[in-house]
Amino acid sequence: MKTVMLAVNGTLMRGLELEPNLLNAGASFVREARTEKAYRLWSIEDRNPAMLRVDPSDPAAVCVDVEIWSVPYEGLTAVLLGEPQGLSIGKVRLEDGETVLGVIAEPELLRGMKEISSYRGWRKYLAER
Repeated sequence: MKTVMLAVNGTLMRGLELEPNLLNAGASFVREARTEKAYRLWSIEDRNPAMLRVDPSDPAAVCVDVEIWSVPYEGLTAVLLGEPQGLSIGKVRLEDGETVLGVIAEPELLRGMKEISSYRGWRKYLAER
């Protein structure tokens, strides 16, 4: 079975609300990782995070904590369709230089939302909230 590596940074993570979407798609957890320092993170009404790639020279750019999952090709569509509006799949570069698919935000989704880049991850934000 062909699979693809997928970086998730929010409610798809282990133990959180949308993890069943990954499990039902036949995905399996591979490892924890961090993005390269070229992303910013927002809270979308405290329900989901939204990660956006920015210029690495942006002073607000951070490394974001992610989980890497192995997702069967056939299951990737179901995972994407289960994501909230404004979140999609794109390429994410990890701290170790690897590029994988990942959940990223459409810029329009971020208007008026709270930036949480300083937390460097959804779990850390939830713990402090």
